Amino acid sequence: MARRDLLGEDDVSDGELAAMVADLWGVPAATLVDSTAQTVAYDVPSILTGARTWVLGHADAGDGPRAFRLFVKRVHHWRHSPAFAFVPPEIAEWAATTLPWRAEHLLYAFDLAPRLPDGLTMPRGLRVVEHPDETAVIWMEAVECDDVPWTYDDSVRAARLLGRLAGSPDVAPLAGIDPQPWHIDDFVVGRLAHTVLPGFHDEATWRHPTVAEHFGPLRAGLTDVAHHLDALAREFAASRHLASHGDACPNNLLRREGQPGFVLIDFGFWRSQPVGFDLSQLLVGDIQIGRQDADDLPERAAACVEAYAAGLADEGLDVPLQEVRRGHAVSLMLFNGLPSLPTEMLQEEAALEAAGGVTDEFRASFEHWVRQRAAIARYALDVLATTGSAA
Repeated sequence: MARRDLLGEDDVSDGELAAMVADLWGVPAATLVDSTAQTVAYDVPSILTGARTWVLGHADAGDGPRAFRLFVKRVHHWRHSPAFAFVPPEIAEWAATTLPWRAEHLLYAFDLAPRLPDGLTMPRGLRVVEHPDETAVIWMEAVECDDVPWTYDDSVRAARLLGRLAGSPDVAPLAGIDPQPWHIDDFVVGRLAHTVLPGFHDEATWRHPTVAEHFGPLRAGLTDVAHHLDALAREFAASRHLASHGDACPNNLLRREGQPGFVLIDFGFWRSQPVGFDLSQLLVGDIQIGRQDADDLPERAAACVEAYAAGLADEGLDVPLQEVRRGHAVSLMLFNGLPSLPTEMLQEEAALEAAGGVTDEFRASFEHWVRQRAAIARYALDVLATTGSAA
């Protein structure tokens, strides 16, 4: 009956699967008829995710066989990620302590769903198992969602709901659910210092013709930010912190077919963060993966900042608009502005050249991505400069 070998040790017995289907359907019991497992087609990598699998089949709850589909996700400490192999050996032990990983399965195991403000939901968690090797497996409902490109209005609606999430007194007790501490210095000393700044300070980066064209006018501003990273990190750490999804890109705010609102998924970076933090990925997440253009970023961002502040007010939290804008500006610069410099793309280009040459297709794609990323950096510089300190 079971054809779920793809799951390996993440699988359950047929009886346990039937019980989850019954739970999903809201019936006393169900009999499993057939089932199979399929890898989820998903091309956005995550260092905290080990596997994504569909489990589908048929079960009978007394009225004849009908179809079901579940989503199984394995999450893990990032030392299990292939990306951890690229961490310099001399800092590997320290690096392993810098990225919490437990938030997602703990939120499914506890009671986040009924605490969410109206307009936000999350998939129903059906089974959560954490293993001693710092991995966990979550079985949850499959969300049937549309794949229509986001509009300006979608972004503004989502921003208001993210403001409500941040300001919700019901959500607040779960903001620190992951027991592993995290500090902005971990990101600055780790991600920025080891993967961003070396290329930033390499003159060869700036001599590249495409980088020079799009990032050259931004170099002085970005260099000034790089020279004041410690101060920016201190401001980030000292600001008002609220509950945050942590990666609120459109990819992680699903739209359930035929229903308003959004379904939150991928809670790996959930924790307390500065007010306005979630606006960054909401605004630039789809730009970074090519689903959206950066041309209207400043206008869309201004509307989203105001909507986020309105969402806070909906929950009875009075936060000045200037504070929201500044929190957004600081977070965006640290996590998206400086990292926009395409150093990893330059490495890819060099590898292609060494392997026999760069194609015209790659050059066109490279130019497009550099232009888009420069637009993100330009906006990040502008909003940082125009907000000043919130203090």
